[in-house]
Amino acid sequence: MTAPIDVVTGAFSYSGRFVAEQLLERGRDVRTLTNHPRPEDPLAARIPSYPLNFSDDAALITALAGSDTLYNTYWVRAPRGNLTHGVAVQNTRRLIEAARRAGVRRIVQTSIANPTVSASSYYRGKAALEDAVQSSGLSYAIVRPTLLFGEGDVLINNIAWLLRHLPVFAIPGDGRYRLQPMHVKDHARLLVDVGSQTADVVIDSAGPEIFTFDEMVHVLRRAMSVRTLVVHVPPALAMAGATLAGRVVRDMLLTREELDDLMHDILVSHEPPRGATRLTDWLPLHRDDVGRRYASEMERHYRRAT
Repeated sequence: MTAPIDVVTGAFSYSGRFVAEQLLERGRDVRTLTNHPRPEDPLAARIPSYPLNFSDDAALITALAGSDTLYNTYWVRAPRGNLTHGVAVQNTRRLIEAARRAGVRRIVQTSIANPTVSASSYYRGKAALEDAVQSSGLSYAIVRPTLLFGEGDVLINNIAWLLRHLPVFAIPGDGRYRLQPMHVKDHARLLVDVGSQTADVVIDSAGPEIFTFDEMVHVLRRAMSVRTLVVHVPPALAMAGATLAGRVVRDMLLTREELDDLMHDILVSHEPPRGATRLTDWLPLHRDDVGRRYASEMERHYRRAT
């Protein structure tokens, strides 16, 4: 008897890593589609890697052949060069079609909370891919995370890093817009749970606590025992500061679309929370680690030799 095989895009990246670990713990075999093989990764010996080459349909079909479920975490956070959200949508549609042609039973698609609310290209792309999954003919689960935190996250870690390194931290506007953080392991567990089911579902992935942005910054500040002065500034000024800080760290700290979406109060769920890990319980256990090192988006996806 051989174990069922599942495919995870980006099993050596962030959320995909925890999905792969969950699957392995449950006795599943795992393959990954990735352009970052990372042979030194602790999971590499257990997970065969195949190129995530969207221009080679035959290779994608071969990599997916014989697998039961595709867990797709592929996306582009912000456009860079020719890699736009529109291109990411086209790429994912090719992946979905390859899964269908390979005979994959089910696809678990990572989306975003409230994908039809925002007019940004990020959210439009996520909504378009939900439509593509639903019309694919495959059994599917669409999971809509709010904001992920935990080992390896970018946003909360980098807010903490700024609080550690700057004398003043600027909050755009009044800071009353809300967030509902979901721990990445709870999110991965939810993805694997719905992947084992048969019914088509669209569900949110959100944690048990809701904070205003202002509250979350102060929760981080208190947990780390830093004395950074927190001030409120006009959004345009905050965006200028984020752009300048991004140049200093040679990274994409924040985009205007991301700031607008954040301030539109859409990183919360209107469903019961499905995560159990509370940020206020997690932070005291990780207060010495969170924000200790800057998490570079460019380093993670573009610069790192893999």
